[in-house]
Order: sequence, then structure tokens, then C-alpha cells
Amino acid sequence: MSTTTSTESRELAPVSTESLAALLVTKERPPRPGSLSTSLTFGWRAILKIKHVPEQLFDVTAFPIMNLLMFTYLFGGALAGSPRDYIQFVLPGILVMSVVMITMYTGVSVNVDIEKGVFDRFRSLPIWRPSAMVGYLLGDALRYTIASVVMLAMGLLLGYRPDGGFPGVVAGIALLLVFSFAFSWIWTMFGLMLRTEKSVMSVSMMVIFPLTFLSNVFVDPRTMPGWLQAFVNNSPVTHLASAVRGLMAGDWPADEIAWTLGWSALFVVVFGPVTMRLYNRK
Repeated sequence: MSTTTSTESRELAPVSTESLAALLVTKERPPRPGSLSTSLTFGWRAILKIKHVPEQLFDVTAFPIMNLLMFTYLFGGALAGSPRDYIQFVLPGILVMSVVMITMYTGVSVNVDIEKGVFDRFRSLPIWRPSAMVGYLLGDALRYTIASVVMLAMGLLLGYRPDGGFPGVVAGIALLLVFSFAFSWIWTMFGLMLRTEKSVMSVSMMVIFPLTFLSNVFVDPRTMPGWLQAFVNNSPVTHLASAVRGLMAGDWPADEIAWTLGWSALFVVVFGPVTMRLYNRK
């Protein structure tokens, strides 16, 4: 009996601090996560937020459908003779407008996390600093894809027929996603600069509305006054809409694609470093 008791007491004896430290030192430390893995992790976090709050998908489902139906049947007869003819021109444009407009919610999400104090925890982690921002943008890319699929499905029901077939549609959506990813860096900057989510939305709408409506999304710019054409023809949204429209129609508008990729690179180069500087100093 005494032998059993002494054995149990030795097994339950506390481990000294020195022994524990030596044990931890001998253990191999796990490798530091790479930039890709941390970015994908934050992207998955953004997707989980959609899973737990599915109402967030209203702006990528109901809003694009409403826009497509409204503009097609209100203006189709006046502008193209019939809604069926007009939808061949306007659907790629409304697709661009809808996706570009919902990019502002990236900045809103950033601002909400700042207000909740989540970013303080992110900055304390031993990870690649931009991964939190890139994760937001990757998560939102899923929302842009959903919006594109919903719009195209509704367009097919209304009579839209892309002459470029499946490859042209995929190429058009891919170009739209690239532009939207780059364009969203503007709203992450606003999300870090402004104090409330309402102010982020207000400023974003002041920028997005002129860019989307003063473009060739709805009509050919040649019907506009000359002074307005100078702005519309050089708008990044006009270049994007023309490129997406051409790709889905089976063409290869090389100039418009080059302009769109150039605008995308400019947004990342200019607003990416500004966003990260604000993020590090926030």
C-alpha cells in the first residue's frame, strides 16, 4: 500500500519551471504561416460572415436583378426599339455597374471591424501585415462572382444571348473580378480613414455614382455632348464595360482590356500602400 502511494505521489509531483522551459525549448516551433495561407484564412473568415448573416447576399442578388429588370423594361423600347434588343447592350453594362457598386462594402466591413477592436488583435499576430486586407478582398470576390452569375442567369431568361459563348462570358467575368479587386483598395482606404460606417457609405456613393452613370453602361457615348464625351470616354468604368461587353460578344477589344488592366494596376499601386500605411498607424 505504501509503495503504491509513493509511486502515485511521484507521478503527481509538479513539474518545475526549469523543466517546463527546457521541454518547450526542445520542441520544434511550428513554421510561420506564409502570406498566401494567412490571406486565404482571412478570406475564409469573410465567407463565414456571409454564412452566419446570409442577408448580406441581398445586395448581390436582389439589387442586380432589380436594376436589370428596371432599366431593361423602362428604357429598352425608347433606346433600342425593344427590351430584347436593348438587353444585348445593357446587360454587360449593368453587370459592371452592379459589381462596381457593391465593392464599397469592403470598406464598410473594414470600418466595422475597427470599431469592434478586432484589428488590434490582427496587428498583434505574427503574420504578413497585408493579409487581413487581402482576405477581405478575396472574400468579397466570391460575392462579386455570385452577383455575376445571378445577373447572367436572369439575362438569359430575358433573352440575352452572348455571342462569345461560355469562354467569352468567363473571360468577361474574370476581367471584372480583377478590376473589382483592385478598385476595392480605394474603399479599404476610406474604411480606415473615416470614423463611422455611414460616412464610408456616403463618401463611397459620392464617388461611385458619377463613375457608373457617367459612362457607357446604358447608352453609347456618341449621343452625348462633346464636353461630356471627353470625360466618359476616359472613365475606367467605360473601359471596363466596353471590354466586358466585347468579350461576351465574341470580340477581343485589346485596347479596352489593356486600359482596364492598366487602371487596375494603378489602383493597387496607389491605394494599396496608402491603405497599409493607414492600417499600420491606426
